[in-house]
Amino acid sequence: MSTEATQAHSGSKYDRLIAAARAAPPTPTVVVHPCDETSLRGAVDSASAGIIRPILVGPESRIRDIAAMFDLDVSGFEIVDAAHSDDAAAKGVELIHSARGELLMKGSLHTDELMRAVTAKTGGLRTDRRISHVFVMDVPAYAETIFVTDAAINIFPDLDAKRDIIQNAIDLYNQAGFGKAPRVAILSAVETVTSKIPSTIEAAALCKMADRGQITGGVLDGPLAFDNAIDPEAARIKGIASEVAGRAQILMVPDLESGNMLAKNLAYFAKADGAGIVLGARVPVVLTSRADSPRARMASCAVAALYAHARRQSAPTVAA
Repeated sequence: MSTEATQAHSGSKYDRLIAAARAAPPTPTVVVHPCDETSLRGAVDSASAGIIRPILVGPESRIRDIAAMFDLDVSGFEIVDAAHSDDAAAKGVELIHSARGELLMKGSLHTDELMRAVTAKTGGLRTDRRISHVFVMDVPAYAETIFVTDAAINIFPDLDAKRDIIQNAIDLYNQAGFGKAPRVAILSAVETVTSKIPSTIEAAALCKMADRGQITGGVLDGPLAFDNAIDPEAARIKGIASEVAGRAQILMVPDLESGNMLAKNLAYFAKADGAGIVLGARVPVVLTSRADSPRARMASCAVAALYAHARRQSAPTVAA
């Protein structure tokens, strides 16, 4: 692919997501503690684009001061006063329980503070599915939008947790408009199964679980090393013939450390943008970072909004 074609293709990945989200009605979104310029601007920009309809939860006077300081118009938004970040997280979760929002969006509080409220056994937003994180990455040098999971929530997931992590990512891919039946590469250091590297054994087990219908909606292969997961020539040289090798769309990492390093390598060395979304809770959770570009921040809202819209459309109707 030429440099010009690569740049054009790269520029269109997030743009398509944002355009698709703008075509749907704005999604009611609870924004927790947007008390700095970056987080408040992210909510305001996404609302201006027609992607979300925010409810801002946090110290009202502080939110209004930030808005005035940086010339951000919040006059049309509902603001729910909260004493501090923990209170904002708790009240944000309560608003979801009250059916006031279909998305939860992180503001300027720490991720741990928000996720503590989301994962609380009493009053939280847990479901039967393991909660996990997906980076939706726009890598300029790669033709596909690539998912990296889990690089933010599960530190050392066991086999059952990995099953849910993969299923969460597949469901997002299938329902948020990326396509159907994504190719899932289960990563390790090598592409052969060996007892010396436990992640290779788990990768093989996950593939067999998919064969038995315990993971559905995607095409799995693993273990695969990173090179033969994303490069067709590397897969050919290693003699790996599969639908996934060299053409992966979802990268399932062995643990949080490797996933976080992979995502940040893509961001800083390959100049990729990374939209962040948490899955497996009652509603999608938009996780943004202060280092995110405005485009990546809006893309995070767009992905979550598209997923919430698809979930709403597929929800069973209750007869009157």
